[in-house]
Amino acid sequence: MEKFVAIIMAIFASPLLIGGAYLLSLGGSPYYLIAGIVMLITAFLLFKRHWGAYGLYAIFIIATIAWALWESGFYWWALAPRVGFPLIFGLLMLLPWVSNKMGGKKTRVLTGPTNNTLNKDPVNESPIDDGASLLNSDKLVTTSTTTSVKDSKKNVRNPVYYWGLFASVAISALLSLGSLANNATDKLGELNLIADDEAIKDAISTDPLATSTSANLGDPLSDGRQTPAGEWSAYGRTEYGQRYSPLNQINTNNVKDLKLVWKIQTGDLKGPNDVGETTYEATPLKIGNALYVCTPHNWVLALDADSGQTLWKFDPEVGKNLQRQHQTCRGVSYYAGRSSADNAIEDTNDDTNGSVNDEAATTSNLSVQKIAGNTFKSASTQCDAKIFVPTSDAKLYALDPETGQRCQGFGEDGELNLMHNMPFKQAGYYYSTSPPVVAGGVVIVAGAVNDNYDVNAPSGVIRAYDVNTGTLMWNWDSGDPDNTEPLDINDPTQTYKTSSPNSWAPISADEELGLAYFPMGNRTPDQLGSYRTADEEKYASSVVALDLETGEARWVQQFVHHDLWDMDTPAQPSLIDLKTTEGVQPALVVPTKQGDVYVLNRATGEPILPIKERPAPQGYLIEGEYAAPTQPYSALSFEHAPLTEKDMWGASLIDQMMCRIEFNKLNYDGRYTPPSIKGSLIYPGNFGTFNWGGIAVDPENGIMFGMPTYLAFTSKLIPRDKIDDAETNKGEHGVNANKGADYAVELAPFLSPLGVPCQQPPWGTIAGADLSTGEIAYQRKNGTVQDLSPIPIKLELGVPGIGGPIITKGGLAFLSAATENNFRAYDLKNGDVLWNVRIPAGGQATPMTYLNSKGEQMVVLVAGGHGSVGTTIGDYVLAYKLADKAK
Repeated sequence: MEKFVAIIMAIFASPLLIGGAYLLSLGGSPYYLIAGIVMLITAFLLFKRHWGAYGLYAIFIIATIAWALWESGFYWWALAPRVGFPLIFGLLMLLPWVSNKMGGKKTRVLTGPTNNTLNKDPVNESPIDDGASLLNSDKLVTTSTTTSVKDSKKNVRNPVYYWGLFASVAISALLSLGSLANNATDKLGELNLIADDEAIKDAISTDPLATSTSANLGDPLSDGRQTPAGEWSAYGRTEYGQRYSPLNQINTNNVKDLKLVWKIQTGDLKGPNDVGETTYEATPLKIGNALYVCTPHNWVLALDADSGQTLWKFDPEVGKNLQRQHQTCRGVSYYAGRSSADNAIEDTNDDTNGSVNDEAATTSNLSVQKIAGNTFKSASTQCDAKIFVPTSDAKLYALDPETGQRCQGFGEDGELNLMHNMPFKQAGYYYSTSPPVVAGGVVIVAGAVNDNYDVNAPSGVIRAYDVNTGTLMWNWDSGDPDNTEPLDINDPTQTYKTSSPNSWAPISADEELGLAYFPMGNRTPDQLGSYRTADEEKYASSVVALDLETGEARWVQQFVHHDLWDMDTPAQPSLIDLKTTEGVQPALVVPTKQGDVYVLNRATGEPILPIKERPAPQGYLIEGEYAAPTQPYSALSFEHAPLTEKDMWGASLIDQMMCRIEFNKLNYDGRYTPPSIKGSLIYPGNFGTFNWGGIAVDPENGIMFGMPTYLAFTSKLIPRDKIDDAETNKGEHGVNANKGADYAVELAPFLSPLGVPCQQPPWGTIAGADLSTGEIAYQRKNGTVQDLSPIPIKLELGVPGIGGPIITKGGLAFLSAATENNFRAYDLKNGDVLWNVRIPAGGQATPMTYLNSKGEQMVVLVAGGHGSVGTTIGDYVLAYKLADKAK
């Protein structure tokens, strides 16, 4: 067996020798070359059954653990790949089937006079062999002889070298395993949640449904009502985008008793001809007795809020188009109508639940009946209230909430074609993935423009239509920001600006201030800045506030200057009235891909938490390009420290070494390293520290909860004449052609040969922060690798995710999102996991909560998986409530 171990060790050492030499030539760590040499020599000595293998390898183990601790500290997931395989080989060498073979097939025994004390054991007076076996038999030998290995095993197997290796392996293993007890990555602490703590005590002691609040949760609906506490009337619950519910029936004391009460499957599954990123990202609305949810192919389902039964289904039959980069729908929008007579308020409370605050314990009286068939094919009808859904074939539909029929007074029989006045109209290049915003008597639609497919692409224009007729009221184009008068939709000579920066994420609005807030993206090509105008540069990668009545820009705050990294502002701004040292201010909170969270005065755009500038990298630029000399950052930031070679990770020394090689080959000067022909490391990558799931804010306590994620990407510019036969335009990642430009671009996550991130974990965290002070109270790793690894082991590394959280007055945050099929509830105060259940597919969506007809608080999550991050595909809507015993 010793020869088998030697051969395996030599095979393992060979790539370390070759790769280590290459890594050293790139200026990297010499350890891997040294390790390869030592392991090859050890393998040779082991093959020859020489005890020297044990002595050499003992020294190597001690050096390895010292190097690993110096590089990574006392952190298990950093130590494990460094010392794992060296320790495994050490353990193999300690096996008796290997160690007993050391010293050769025969042991030569020295001869000498019986009184020769120089060659005697001082204890048993037996002669001592000065050969490889070191020990002789326990009998006195005075004549030359030989003893077979079989006969002398008891006497030759445990020399100093053996015990030296044993000690080095044992010490290294104990140090490594001991690091499991050290939480080296998490920041532990607590948020001050006085308002929620008091609410939970009141709910337990007096009224389990008491949900009154003095906080500003959003503007009234169009019919004059506030969104009832038991409902969820917009993507972020209200157009304030807070993702906060004043319900506290489910709280930190009883959330452990949350049980699945119904589960439905929509029937809309990813098909073989769909784009890779076909995803369920929807957050349902709850109005009256129904939930309204959309699916990846833009079906709209009205579900009974008590049972999940489908009441009606609208399927616009959008068809497949492989040019789309995304096939998803994040949600629908609700317009309550001009009359409140049909949307009266009813009390959901009964005698068994006790009294409920009039404002908080009511729901709309809108009642949806069951209708068979596809309502898309039904005749249109007159509508007052409306459900709006954008589709991936660039349409906007207005639907009757009760019947699912198209609203005949809106546009062309309930339909608007959003490709009107576009300068270029390539199919699949423009569509809305996020719900429009309904405010100020208009429905405002923005959209996504494919990244890096064509220099000449549709415009990123933002348009407001009359909420009842569909008449175009204004249009704001970041490429022509001063002209907001609506174009003539029937005049093809009037066009918007080519490829102008778009706003693809959800939108917020404050009707009292008369403003809508748009997270802005970049102009395509995203990595090439030479095509941009001064106006486009001003509004790209920012938040812009537009006047609800005129569409004029009131203010803009930019988060990336001259964006070369696709650092779109990715998430809905959250609006909150925030207590500050200067009094209560109307605040806007928006997270970014870079990890900064900006807190602005939403009336003026001025910072509430400081924004500063710092120098940015200037190297590796292509001819004709430039990089902004400085870039902004916020006082509240979840930005990770710049990567170094020590941060490279892998399951073993070999793939860790290969990640180090790639790291040293790429251009990298920290955050905002420009893309380059050689290839640049972008960290964080365009997946973002935050993405469209954004954050949730608690308006009563002035805090936020989010899921910072850390993944590095590579960005490479490919000269047009070097593209050759590369497959292009298969999504955001891979090679995209940039038709009409001098360079194509290749984007990819920075992964090891085994397909895991090259930087060490955690890759996904949850965090809570005080928005008034900018202090991060806690940040903790989130999620296990049980759905990422071949063996479903629950190892909590902290996995990446995409999706969003919600907060409730019960002191809870609910979040799925991670690349693990789990749904969790967290203690908002400190991030402790209080409830954790498996779900049948990936939960890359933002949950919501509401009251059913019995006054019971429900929590709903759409679980359908995400095509890009590889979670389990499905088509589920899952609803949970407290078990009867817990109420």
